Amino acid sequence: MPIKSFRGLMIDGAQNTIVLHTNNGSTGYRIVKFEMLPATPGAVSQESVMKIYKIEQSAVDGVIDFSDNTLIAAGFYSDGAAAGEGPADSIITFDNEIFNQDIYITHSEVGNNESCNYYIELEQVKLNLDENTVATLKDIRNITQNE
Repeated sequence: MPIKSFRGLMIDGAQNTIVLHTNNGSTGYRIVKFEMLPATPGAVSQESVMKIYKIEQSAVDGVIDFSDNTLIAAGFYSDGAAAGEGPADSIITFDNEIFNQDIYITHSEVGNNESCNYYIELEQVKLNLDENTVATLKDIRNITQNE
C-alpha cells in the first residue's frame, strides 16, 4: 500500500494535528517510521519527548505512559552539546495499530525549551466494512473515556 509522510518543526509545549479522517472511514493508517531531529543539533543540550495520540490532548507533558490506550507512539531524543556530555541518542517506540482518524503529536523539551523536528511515515491501508467499524468504535470509545 502507499506510504504517506508528514514532517514538521515543533516548539516546546506544542501539539500538531495530522488530518487523516475521511467521510466513510475506509482508509486506515499504520505507523511505519517515526524519527526526531532537533532544530539545532549539537548547538545546545536537549532532551525532547514527542508522543503521538489518537485523541487531542488537553495538556502537553514529557510523561510517557504506555498504559494509555490513546498513545500510539513515543520518542525521546537526548543530545549533550557540551564536551563530555555524551553523543546524541534517541529511542522511538510505536504501535502496529491501524487507525482511521486524525492523530495528534505533542512535544515537550525537558530542559532548554528547544524546538524539535519530526518525520512520520504512515502506511495507507484499505479497510473493509468490519475493520472500518472496529477502528471507528475504538476511536469513539477513546474519546468518551477521556472526557
